[in-house]
Amino acid sequence: MITAMTAAALPNIVLITADQWRGDHLSAAGHPVARTPFLDDLARRGTRFDRAYTPSPSCIPARASLHTGLAPRTHGRVGYEDGVPWDFPVTMAGEFGRQGYQTRAIGKMHAAPARNRVGFDEVVLHDGYMHHSRRRREDPRFTDDYRTWLTRQPGQTVDSDYADHGVDCNSMVARPWPRAEHLHPTNWVVTEAVEFMYRRDPTRPFFLNLSFHRPHPPFDPPQWAFDQFMAAPPYAPVVGDWAGRFDRFRQDDRPDAPVAEYDRESLHRARAGYLGNMVHIDHQIQRFMEAAAEFGFTVENTWFCFTSDHGEMLGEHRLWRKSLPYEGSARIPFLLAGPESEPGGVSGELVTLQDVMPTLLDCAGLEVPDGLDGRSLRAVAAGGAPETPREYVHIEHSYQGGQSVHAVVDQRFKYVWFSGDGHEQLFDMVDDREELRDLAAAPESAGALADRRSVLVSLLADSPEGYVADGALVPGREPVEVLPGARPVVNL
Repeated sequence: MITAMTAAALPNIVLITADQWRGDHLSAAGHPVARTPFLDDLARRGTRFDRAYTPSPSCIPARASLHTGLAPRTHGRVGYEDGVPWDFPVTMAGEFGRQGYQTRAIGKMHAAPARNRVGFDEVVLHDGYMHHSRRRREDPRFTDDYRTWLTRQPGQTVDSDYADHGVDCNSMVARPWPRAEHLHPTNWVVTEAVEFMYRRDPTRPFFLNLSFHRPHPPFDPPQWAFDQFMAAPPYAPVVGDWAGRFDRFRQDDRPDAPVAEYDRESLHRARAGYLGNMVHIDHQIQRFMEAAAEFGFTVENTWFCFTSDHGEMLGEHRLWRKSLPYEGSARIPFLLAGPESEPGGVSGELVTLQDVMPTLLDCAGLEVPDGLDGRSLRAVAAGGAPETPREYVHIEHSYQGGQSVHAVVDQRFKYVWFSGDGHEQLFDMVDDREELRDLAAAPESAGALADRRSVLVSLLADSPEGYVADGALVPGREPVEVLPGARPVVNL
């Protein structure tokens, strides 16, 4: 039982998550155009994990791993399928609550059903524009607290909607936010977080998750943030020698195409909107950090973690959005700072989203459940070494009726396998982190290719889809987005 005395001795935990934030888009990581001064400051006070990856580069499976500490093959969500209930018996917030913490989430969850609290005491919800839940016959108050709040603000009406500027929730079209900045959903997350600080239970430590919907489209930052990056040099995405493989899917006339090569002006505006969303979040994180300090919560007594569910291809290799295991889509930011953290640390350890749950529970000094796929990074953040360094990260994403795409990433190489036709790729992650050269066909790469293929065989040996037979990968099997055992939710 937590008493007032023990509560004062336990660290508070703040998890800050963004949606679709690339791992290389921090000025602390050396990006030439991105400007994230306040996240850079958090990195300066703690550890930046330079080799962090999502286990599945789309919202639902990635967030399931974040909240359960499990890999997609364990929790069952291996692709994007809305409406499948999150009935996980053990969750990160549930463990914090069970062990005496007050828990609160603000912003995007993308759980099912939408009001599933995933173990939190309370969730104040804004998932962004969700096709699954945006139904005119349903009161939006069931699924979106931000939209309800917006309609009640001065100058707004019952019909006010964050989507009424017309910018699509998955497109590369960008334009500045048309309302006052304080009405933006990014600001709203921090406004709610500050309100929580006033109303929290002072007899208990807290676990708070600030979950920003941006920089995920719509690319609609405030005017100042958009203009800042419109003034940057023209954007020219890198294109690898293998990008032609996807040319048959190109739809250059579709604004939300997963594969397209847009004109230079559209490319530049898209990057300005994406980076503008980021610098806006960065400033609002500083607003929160400043307010938290005024309440007495700093890195001296509170752990702060920043990460994202996945990245954004942003036109690299003529690819957009996410779902593929390339660096733009699969590599994520991961910062950790707190009472024991070694300032200015940069770790090259391979880490992944399922590490968040055991790390934060360990940082709080709480019991970590058995059976998690993730590992605590607390020792690394303190300047030490992990007990058992991870040899590789497995990344996967399934498209029902199409194929499953897998990658095995280790300290030297990334191996990619497409289940539909068995196509393989190999990239050198030391000398070619932009993935410009596919080494799979090079004779000198045969050994490295075979070694990484054998790792994937071991990972998929018992796959219900039948991806492995007689010790070899089998292409052409029918993929699924949810492994057997999960139940679809009934829409009321």
